[in-house]
Amino acid sequence: MQYPETKGILTFFYYKDLHKAADFYEKIMGFQLIQDQKWAKVFKVRDNAYMGCVDGNVGYHKYSDTKPVMLTVIVDDPDAWYEHFKENGIETINEPHDDKELNLRIFLLHDPEGYVIEIQKFYEPIP
Repeated sequence: MQYPETKGILTFFYYKDLHKAADFYEKIMGFQLIQDQKWAKVFKVRDNAYMGCVDGNVGYHKYSDTKPVMLTVIVDDPDAWYEHFKENGIETINEPHDDKELNLRIFLLHDPEGYVIEIQKFYEPIP
């Protein structure tokens, strides 16, 4: 079956304090702010992968204390990212460790409003 072409992916997360969340993704995660819609901010993560922070009082979804979504960021060096967070006073849920079953190195942290961010390196690259 032939499918129409896609250009990338953009996932939105909804926040009570949009500016605090956007600051974290721009200044701590190093994501590039490519569009500021005032109540939504779109960041380029890499190539055609984007994430957006939305004011949960204005956007399609509303802010919620429940965070059933996880942002996974694939990196070359999880340990360097771990040190980066520590140097910036960001607490992590755990330390970098190897998951032999999944064949990756991984650790977790929370963003400013409780979304889990998973930092990981696949030992066998994703095709």
